[in-house]
Amino acid sequence: MINDVVIAGAGPNGLMLACELSLAGVHPIVLERLPEPSREPRANGLVGQVVRMLDRRGLYERLSGSKEPPRPVPGYVFGALGLDLAMLEDNPVSILPVPQARITQVLAERAVELGVEIRHGHELVDLEQDDDAVTATVAGPDGSDRIRTRYLVGADGGHSVARKRSGIDFPGVTRDDTVSRTVNAYPPAAWVDSAAGTLDVPGYGVIPLVMHHRTERGMFVFAPLPGREPLVTTMEWGEPEDGDRPMSLEEMRESIRRVLGVDMPLSPPNGDGPHLLRRLTGGNTRLAERFRDRRVFLVGDAAHVHSAIGGPGLNLGLQDTVNLGWKLAAEILGHAPAGLLDTYETERRPVAERVVMHTQAQSALIAPGGEVTALRELFTELLRDRSTVQRIADLMAGADIRYDMGVRDAHPLAGRWAPDLVVRTETGTVRLAELTRAARPLLLDLTEDASLVRALSPWGDRVDLVTARPHDPAPPATALLLRPDGYVAWASSRPDDTDVEGLQAAMRRWFARP
Repeated sequence: MINDVVIAGAGPNGLMLACELSLAGVHPIVLERLPEPSREPRANGLVGQVVRMLDRRGLYERLSGSKEPPRPVPGYVFGALGLDLAMLEDNPVSILPVPQARITQVLAERAVELGVEIRHGHELVDLEQDDDAVTATVAGPDGSDRIRTRYLVGADGGHSVARKRSGIDFPGVTRDDTVSRTVNAYPPAAWVDSAAGTLDVPGYGVIPLVMHHRTERGMFVFAPLPGREPLVTTMEWGEPEDGDRPMSLEEMRESIRRVLGVDMPLSPPNGDGPHLLRRLTGGNTRLAERFRDRRVFLVGDAAHVHSAIGGPGLNLGLQDTVNLGWKLAAEILGHAPAGLLDTYETERRPVAERVVMHTQAQSALIAPGGEVTALRELFTELLRDRSTVQRIADLMAGADIRYDMGVRDAHPLAGRWAPDLVVRTETGTVRLAELTRAARPLLLDLTEDASLVRALSPWGDRVDLVTARPHDPAPPATALLLRPDGYVAWASSRPDDTDVEGLQAAMRRWFARP
């Protein structure tokens, strides 16, 4: 028996890919080496386009507990410099402060609802390929097993077995001159002004909550996250003198004293935990030389690792999976146009390169030294300019992505993330996000006579056809063809569109002939 897809890794990326494949009618098997989901505190939330992407799959409400759609935040941070996002007319930065363990739980629940088989305690240890399939060697509770699958996806992290066994190089740099410490702990309650969003440290001054705060000696963050124990983080440069001893609150106090120059009492967290008490020395920035080796694909940290500054990791990884999922499903179901699977790497690897670039730039901006302080003064001036803030906000959110749709003189929306429209259908007013829950291609026809919907009737088995009227007086387009990952494959602004030929060409380009 040959399975459709085996996914190595049941973290958020592996589970999201499993959900995308299942929505498309493909049945993956997910392997996870841990016997049960990890409760170890890791990422603290989601930043950027991924928040809106989860909304378009109906998962935002489950994670946020709110029926309201995502809203952009008025401010964020870049390299420990504040970004005034309230000045922007088009603010792309949304955040969702949910711990990674909860994200994993919600995605696992959704995967099970969709019929995904998740095998905990099963670890990919080897693989080999032939012309027809991948043979995965899996170590499980009852010994070793071999699974044949048409495709295998490595969502198994920075030490990915899938990547190593496929012979894919992972070039980059390793730094050992930084020490990061993070603990769950409380500073004195009198120091915290939640209404003002500040921590007033006697002898030092006011520090904004949640945001990175850089000094000449290091970096400090105090993040009282809703519904969780607060996080205290420092970063310093140089070898840790206490690298061999267990991390402690006293060590964190010593680090804070060096970074801020004053003492900060810390109270231990409440409850049983698990609680963070972590020291990390150095870090890696690496990018896989390719994201595919024949029938093996890489997503998330298996394909790219970088600094966590700015919180781009899950934004990048989860959008890898949404890009790959529909393409892999189309290939398996037999209606993928030639070369579709190749576009996964050509589209996603440049995005990863940009994330590597801006995380390295931010790391440079928080480093110690007078030259860096001078550079920060210059950046502070630049960040008063609206166009500069817009550019950096788009970069941080991933809103600056524009894929090549292979069309000359394409509409300005082509290749971009579809705008969050509100339209009127026969059944009432609806958000675009509510029309994309099935993860299928979508034609939204806002023209007068709905001629475009009729033009795509031969593709009716593989594209959702929706006629509607604009809810807003001036929508950015009169017709949109969306890929399942939310990007615009074709668009028009003609009130009575007659570009049927262009629309059908886009259908053939991305979804094959009818």
